[in-house]
Amino acid sequence: MSLPLLNQVPAGGMTVLAGDVGGTKTNLAIYQVTPQGIKMAQSARYASAEYKSLTSILQHFLSDYDLPKPHRISLGVAGPVLNGKVDLTNLSWVLDQSAIARDMGVEKVVLINDLEAMAYGLAGLQPEDFLTIHAGQEKAVGNMAIIAPGTGLGEAGLYWDGKAYFPFPTEGGHCDFSPRTDLDMDLCKYLQLSGGVVSWEKVAAGPAVTSIYTFLRDVKKKEEPSWLTEQLALEKDDSAVISQAALHNKAAICVETMDLFIRYIARETSNLVLKMKATGGVFLGGGIPPKIAPLLMKEAFYRHFMDCDRMQHMLEGVPIQIIKNDKTGLLGAAYYGAYGEW
Repeated sequence: MSLPLLNQVPAGGMTVLAGDVGGTKTNLAIYQVTPQGIKMAQSARYASAEYKSLTSILQHFLSDYDLPKPHRISLGVAGPVLNGKVDLTNLSWVLDQSAIARDMGVEKVVLINDLEAMAYGLAGLQPEDFLTIHAGQEKAVGNMAIIAPGTGLGEAGLYWDGKAYFPFPTEGGHCDFSPRTDLDMDLCKYLQLSGGVVSWEKVAAGPAVTSIYTFLRDVKKKEEPSWLTEQLALEKDDSAVISQAALHNKAAICVETMDLFIRYIARETSNLVLKMKATGGVFLGGGIPPKIAPLLMKEAFYRHFMDCDRMQHMLEGVPIQIIKNDKTGLLGAAYYGAYGEW
């Protein structure tokens, strides 16, 4: 993939502290940047909620590995970056790049949306970093799109100008959910009782698995086996328990939950491709798709993806791939830190 190289790297090289900051985890890495390319020197992962601030995590990282102060800091963050500031969507942090620069003693600090960072990171991936759901048209060209179900639902695009791809962020995951069936309508009404506006994030991100399951159990009176009740009480992550039970076909209610979840991801993926005219391909990133890849690779996902209004002839040529590399956003933040125009 060809991305624009807007900044020239100094002949002596430099170091970039790159980060992928989400509501659940923060991945950090130091990259050595030379005119020949970028190379990771050290990386670590931190539980975001266990720290009072992002600056605290950055300082811990440098201290933990006895690392010198970097030349630049480039952070992909889960939320809309406005004038160098962001209120993280699923974490109670407000980040300001000028404040981070002051606290860290680093002159050049930049915040970009985490999905924009993931889009930049695509350029550094290899064929083995992907799983193909649908091959699409050979040598497909045109805009691309990324949808990333995780703690939230991230979405981004890559504009193709005929020579290079230009990533840009969106907040499309917060657009209104569009129910189709009676069951969808009932779920929407159920979610409205506790959450107000029902966006796509409410039905196609990680927490949605538990919400859909609870709706089927409590409203639709689907049976919850006793062993599952016990396991849900013991485990912290209900979504993981439910998805694993579905993957192994251990409980009908879990299978139905994931059938709905997969359908909603497929429908919003299709919506995103249509809105971006992403004929060059669409990528499923984030923490969830690799974990439920066997479900996404089944016929149902592609069938629901194709179930659109009169544009099947366009959708059938679009390659659909799962990003397996969980460091894609980190790599993209490093790329932008090294070469971005900021």
